[in-house]
Amino acid sequence: MKLSTKQIAHLRGLAHDLNPVVMIGNNGLTESVIKEIELNLNAHELIKVQVAGDDRNARKAIFEDISNKTDAIAVHHIGKQLVFYRPSSTVKESAKVVVPKI
Repeated sequence: MKLSTKQIAHLRGLAHDLNPVVMIGNNGLTESVIKEIELNLNAHELIKVQVAGDDRNARKAIFEDISNKTDAIAVHHIGKQLVFYRPSSTVKESAKVVVPKI
């Protein structure tokens, strides 16, 4: 799924008030962390993840890895906060996050 810049901006706005639902610690991106991210994407569609550590390149790699491993759209990466969106696989009427059709 490919989103336009306006759709991404809309998702960023929605994510602004979200609290991180997954924290990635010193062990990095483990299988249990991926499972937790999957669970939260299924439950919420739009999630915020917090990464510990000061290495920007490592956070950028984690951002891309999560996107690839979960088939989620990488919405935003600022500082230690990462935002991901994956539409629900259920019926569209029950979508929790409505992305404008632009």
